[in-house]
Amino acid sequence: MGSSDPPSTHAAMEVEPSVTALVSAPVARPRFEAMKPHEMTEGKIEFRKVPVPVHRFSPLKKNWMEIYTPVYDQMKVDIRMNIKFRRVELKTRPDTPDIGNLQKCADFVHAFMLGFDIADGLALLRLDDLYVDSFEIKDVKTLRGEHLSRAIGRLSGKGGKTKFAIENSTRTRIVIADTKIHILGSFVNIKVARDSLCSLILGSPAGKVYSKLRSVTARLAEKY
Repeated sequence: MGSSDPPSTHAAMEVEPSVTALVSAPVARPRFEAMKPHEMTEGKIEFRKVPVPVHRFSPLKKNWMEIYTPVYDQMKVDIRMNIKFRRVELKTRPDTPDIGNLQKCADFVHAFMLGFDIADGLALLRLDDLYVDSFEIKDVKTLRGEHLSRAIGRLSGKGGKTKFAIENSTRTRIVIADTKIHILGSFVNIKVARDSLCSLILGSPAGKVYSKLRSVTARLAEKY
């Protein structure tokens, strides 16, 4: 028989049972145990460095143990203050339970440097959906001189009344440092608080911002 001849019926019958056997054979699914944090980085130590502004150096020394204790004892992350380079350095340990703890601790220290209270910053260690958002007044509107001073005054309100009202309504924490504004909270709540602050910067009266804030927070309460 030539090479161009069709295969015989006998050969086809020999192949068919083997194919059926392969299809019907159960396939064992591989099972892998969860990797430990130090295995994810192939045993390498992860580092984070948080610079310390000049005006936050004294508060850092005063509150060092309140920062050190939750980071070292609860999150199992090494932390030290580098006096020479004026920065806080963090690194993972072999017993760090989660690789994400390092970034949470870095965010916690960074929030303190921005001016947030330690009690508020600790929420960054306990919860996963909290963030810090920052922007400047000039990002919203270019203001100079007395116009800038009045805008900052509108953001705080008399005795901080306006700022506290926005914080309580949106469940966020706000720090106003000169022309920079920092907001700590969940993604949705940060957006609501930022919109209210932007309206104040653009010149909206506080009463109008309050009423809009109440309607927005009411819709959020119904949604969630």
